Amino acid sequence: MISTVVPPAERGGWWHQYVCPVHGVELEHVGLLGGEFPTGGAPCAHGCRVDTPEVRGAWTVLAHQACAREILARAGSPQHQDREGAALLLRRYAEVYAALGRGTHDGAAGWMLRGRLFHQALTEAIWAVTIGRAARLLGDPVPELTAALADAARGARDSLVADGRFSSNYTAWLDAAGAACTGKPEWLEGPHGLFAHVLLATHPDGWEWEASTYYHSFVLRAYRLGIAAVPGVRVPAEVSERLDAMSRVLRETVTPGGLVPSLHDGPYRRAEWDRELAELDMTPLPGPPVTVHADAGYTILRGGGLHAILDHGPHGGSHGHLDTLSLYLYGDDVAWQPDPGQVPYGHAHWRRYYASTAAHPTFSVDGRDQAECAGELVGATDTGVTVACGQAYEGVRAVRRVELADGALHDELTVTADRPRRIALHLRPDVPLTVRAEAGEVRTDWDGALRGTHTASAPARFVARPGPGPADDPQRTRTHVDWVAEDATTVTFRSTYRLGS
Repeated sequence: MISTVVPPAERGGWWHQYVCPVHGVELEHVGLLGGEFPTGGAPCAHGCRVDTPEVRGAWTVLAHQACAREILARAGSPQHQDREGAALLLRRYAEVYAALGRGTHDGAAGWMLRGRLFHQALTEAIWAVTIGRAARLLGDPVPELTAALADAARGARDSLVADGRFSSNYTAWLDAAGAACTGKPEWLEGPHGLFAHVLLATHPDGWEWEASTYYHSFVLRAYRLGIAAVPGVRVPAEVSERLDAMSRVLRETVTPGGLVPSLHDGPYRRAEWDRELAELDMTPLPGPPVTVHADAGYTILRGGGLHAILDHGPHGGSHGHLDTLSLYLYGDDVAWQPDPGQVPYGHAHWRRYYASTAAHPTFSVDGRDQAECAGELVGATDTGVTVACGQAYEGVRAVRRVELADGALHDELTVTADRPRRIALHLRPDVPLTVRAEAGEVRTDWDGALRGTHTASAPARFVARPGPGPADDPQRTRTHVDWVAEDATTVTFRSTYRLGS
């Protein structure tokens, strides 16, 4: 155990502001258990040092969360000295929280559901779950703190219910906070309890309603922690089945080598997310060649050493991206053409880019973003799937068919427009890509492992250019390809992907 832990004396801000304004990368996590913001500013992987009120507030969030995790670790230690230290830190937090009174954070943005110690009630609930778990391990030496945290969670949940937003992912953590701080089943049962939220905020196929891998794991963790906080509670069968389905779709989405695709909003790669995922059962399942998640709108295809995901669900909105009919390509332990994920939300420029159509391996028309829309599942077989979308652009319909055959993945995208348009199919690798045009076709080499052959039904050219890599580091340059048919009313792009020569 670390001998000295000093919780910050300040209220926390919004952790999404912990981002370099120049490079768009999350700043380094340094000094979180020492109670003092880094001298000279928070460091960026590209050499910047950033010291602004927003970054200080974001660092304070991360520091409070790190201190809470350390308190929990000490509370669960067999060493009496560690447990005494945890109780002392809890008492310090009780004093800090009591001094805040009952008012909410006055520095929060107007759109936020406000907390007391943090800008957001969500952030406070996540912290409160850890604090509540630690307190209960120690026999609750700070009942005034746990009661106050439960009261704050109840007030925030009531606000969501009054606004018609009970299905928000916030609710999962607010209910979990109440359960962790009190151990009472009332936070799980009833019309606004966690059990009701499980059934309302998830699809029958098991996906959380926003169909984001990150937010799916986010609420699943809240559900598991909330239930575990109430020993002996009876979980209704339909809730248990839905939780099992939530775990199953994660295991089906993960590659055989353990890569977790960052579908829709959420970090592409982040140490904190890795730590959170470690709390869940992420062991990949041996699955059939084709698995359709009909409600969320994902189809997973496995064969020939590829793990492909075709995205055909609802898109846009808060945590959706403008990427209908994207085709993501993974190997067991390599991301050839992944969903690029998202930067911390505090960087408006890069957040807009990573939500855009241009960032994704999908199709575009006239260089514009797709509209917020939903694709449709046309049909699926044991070896392939056909999906379509007619709302991404006015007067345009796209149909994508992906098939496993002969040890390869065959992709065929047909786009039909009501007038001549500039139609493009995007390739967005996260590995070195080489492109070679030959008579009648184009060949691609994806880091010497994956090979592609590409033909089109109408005149179309490959345009290769430097572009940003996935969202964990927008400064990492990759080769982007737009496969463009100019002034076309219909075009079919055909690709075959195969491992090796």
